Amino acid sequence: MTVRVGVIGAGWIGNEHIQRLTHTVTGARVTAVTDIDAARAEEAAKPVGARVLPDSAAVIGADDVDAVLVTSWGPTHAEHVLTAIAAGKPVFCEKPLATTAEDCLRIIEAEQAHGRRLVQVGFMRRYDTGYRQLKQAIDSGRIGAPLLVHCAHRNPTVPESYTSAMAALDTAVHEVDVLRWLLDDEIVSTQVVTPRATSKRFAHLKDPQIMLFETAKGVRIDLEVFVNCQYGYDIQCEAVGEEGLVRLPDPAAVGVRTAGQHSTEVLTDWVGRFKEAFDTEFREWIAGLAAGQEPTGPSAWDGYAATVITAATVDALETGTVVATDLKPRPAFYGGAA
Repeated sequence: MTVRVGVIGAGWIGNEHIQRLTHTVTGARVTAVTDIDAARAEEAAKPVGARVLPDSAAVIGADDVDAVLVTSWGPTHAEHVLTAIAAGKPVFCEKPLATTAEDCLRIIEAEQAHGRRLVQVGFMRRYDTGYRQLKQAIDSGRIGAPLLVHCAHRNPTVPESYTSAMAALDTAVHEVDVLRWLLDDEIVSTQVVTPRATSKRFAHLKDPQIMLFETAKGVRIDLEVFVNCQYGYDIQCEAVGEEGLVRLPDPAAVGVRTAGQHSTEVLTDWVGRFKEAFDTEFREWIAGLAAGQEPTGPSAWDGYAATVITAATVDALETGTVVATDLKPRPAFYGGAA
């Protein structure tokens, strides 16, 4: 079975996924594309033989669209996801699921009313080989019960439009999701500490930031977000347990010895670091749909949790206090207590 995909949003990430579904993932075909910029939609659709449709409703309602991919501007996501659920079509939504907790809850309620999972949220780190090995080591019990997790998320630079709040909403959101998944635990509080600021930042930006999370089981997590580190794109994660520790491996790179030095390359952007994770994410999504299965990746509930926790982290940054996340009880539909 070929899964016919309609794409809403033909910006950079939308076009990347169109190319991925066309040239990397088997069993998928992009059949329809829409974007607020019609010329951009045409530019993305024409090379893959897809139609350009006037709006998201037309894409979702099209007879030759089996599943929907949402890669539009974040504040529009909730509308498109809700329309796809109403049409009974599986929908893959790049993060965020929605920009407010209220909209996330509307999606959760609609999906439960439908009676079957349709929504998957694009948290690709769960598909990274290193993170999967990390989770296997934790789940196996080899390091004992997790006690602490140390993380770093470093970017070489960010544009002037990047704000202090985006450190949580756009950057740390990936750690928030993957840590909940790695630990099979919920984040219940958040705090932000701001050390000496780097001189390499724009004046309005608080950088770096240290985010401190506590989980329901008492695990303490520290996350360094440093988005002007200059030297490269560097993702680190180390879980410390009662009987050992496990550390995320760095991407494979050759060692070069020359002029009295031994060096290895450091990647400079997230595209290279997580390309294979993106590929695996879409391969598994398409394979599941082709087999008639419900999505098994990050759920609408995971999207809701990430939105609530990152919003609480922004609040913690602005108030200088420890902020409770105050998540709603997880419904049984998403694996919560009945």
